[in-house]
Amino acid sequence: MIYILYLFFFGFLLTAVIGLFGSWIDRKLTARLQYRVGPPLLQPLFDILKLLKKETLVPFGASKATFLAAPMIGLVSVMVVSTVLWVNNVDSQNTFMGDLIVVVYFLLVPSISIIMGGFASGNPLASLGASRELKLILSYELPFILAVLVAVIHADFSLRLGDILATQAKNGVIAVSWSGGLALLITMICMQGKLALVPFDTPEAETEIAHGVLIEYSGPLLAVYRLMKNMLFFALPFFIIIIYLGGLRGHGLHLLYGALEYVGIVALITVIRNTNPRLRIDQVLRFFWGPMTVLAIIAVLLALGNY
Repeated sequence: MIYILYLFFFGFLLTAVIGLFGSWIDRKLTARLQYRVGPPLLQPLFDILKLLKKETLVPFGASKATFLAAPMIGLVSVMVVSTVLWVNNVDSQNTFMGDLIVVVYFLLVPSISIIMGGFASGNPLASLGASRELKLILSYELPFILAVLVAVIHADFSLRLGDILATQAKNGVIAVSWSGGLALLITMICMQGKLALVPFDTPEAETEIAHGVLIEYSGPLLAVYRLMKNMLFFALPFFIIIIYLGGLRGHGLHLLYGALEYVGIVALITVIRNTNPRLRIDQVLRFFWGPMTVLAIIAVLLALGNY
């Protein structure tokens, strides 16, 4: 029963609230960069509520069961990730062996759910977007895993998030080391790909394939996908804070410092997506399999050399 409570409160409620706030920061900062006023604070929530009131349309010829289930699979996976991260952050002793593997695996599921929904819709533009999403996963996942391996090496090859947090509490945050700083940079860029934001937004390129994988989604199903993306806007930065910056502490100036870290990461995401052009999918592959993978290997070697 306690785990169901954790899943609802930490995994869904708290993550959704902070994720919607992060989405508002992104939209507000984007507006200011474009000399616009931007939306009010509750606009991301209003957008979700508006979609919940609309009709859900299932396209003719679609694989109905997969089409309806895909958004829920993605949402539940983000809830699981957030729950594991929150539990480790609150009580690093209450962890289990290999929880880092669980988090890395479930961070991949939202993208897989988008691929499932795109192919299940039967729309050729959605299928094209889904194929691009699949190629995007294949490109960024290798440097992302190598960058996370740096934190594992710093924690004496432990795959427990609690051990990674304990190591940073004892020796200082991983990000201040040469290997940790490089791994943090790589993970930030890979996070941009996981969120499918410019310059890696090829699966949902509105100007090319009319919103791509989500073109056939409407009403509550689209609301679930939107909420999933908003929750990822917190889960991914939170993952970075735990792995490289020592986690969030819920008291005094530490809480303010953690909040500033989160806002800073979201602001950096927004600046990147507003100051870069969209890359073609072949350019994305060359970028992640080329310089990003090379830098990730260098970071791993530096970590093995205790740098």
